[in-house]
Amino acid sequence: MPADAAPARTSIALDDEAVLTGEAVALDLRPASAVMRAGGAAIDVILTIVVGLLALLAIWGLDLDEAAFRAVGIALLVACLVVLPTAVETASRGRSLGKLVMGIRVVRDDGGSIGFRHALIRALTGVLEIWLTFGGLAVLVGFLNPDSKRLGDILAGTHGQVERVRAYVPASFGVPVPLAAWAAVADVGRLPDPLARRVATFLRNAPHLAPASRQRVAASLAAEVAPFVSPIPHVEAELLLAGVAALRRDRDLAALALVDARMRELGPVLESRPNGFPER
Repeated sequence: MPADAAPARTSIALDDEAVLTGEAVALDLRPASAVMRAGGAAIDVILTIVVGLLALLAIWGLDLDEAAFRAVGIALLVACLVVLPTAVETASRGRSLGKLVMGIRVVRDDGGSIGFRHALIRALTGVLEIWLTFGGLAVLVGFLNPDSKRLGDILAGTHGQVERVRAYVPASFGVPVPLAAWAAVADVGRLPDPLARRVATFLRNAPHLAPASRQRVAASLAAEVAPFVSPIPHVEAELLLAGVAALRRDRDLAALALVDARMRELGPVLESRPNGFPER
């Protein structure tokens, strides 16, 4: 090798908005839209108002003078607007009734569960952007932010994550016949999972696309898949995508079956006690 020749390197381009852990591992997360978050917030606001009114009715019958009633009212207001949402989000790790209904959860920007500090910052900021502005500031910031974050999320370093996923629809096709010989020697193991899911989504929705759009999207995906496939068969772009998706699925299924079989063989050994170990 010449002295000035540099070794070839394979790099994977990451999306600028990808969520990375401390080990630089990209997480495949789907942020909740502003509409979903607004719906969850509306449910939480209605619930908070109902709880506040019930508590106000409960203390209305108490024999309190004006000063005591004002003090209790202020304490009740703080409890409903700050203490209650902080306690709920801390205990549920980012979920409330409204978020549960909409299928979302508030998480840290690195994908982890939020804690007391995050919930408290969100609740304190929510007094301004949700209650004092009737939700106008939260809606404005949420629609302007790429991840639909409100001001409280920006300050706390959190965002809303969609937890509900669509039901898995198993593929109904195998490796295309023209690619049978290629499938015996092809290497598709380096294909990234996010790209593989995009290919599977395209193949599932391809029959519903216009012919021109279908060809354009297939060519674009094939160009992204090509660096991770060896050798490259000389076929149409959509046929290549179908072969890669089916081959990767079949090999993953075979690998999982081998792992399950091996674990069943090791089951008696893993579950048994060492010789002489007392029964307890």
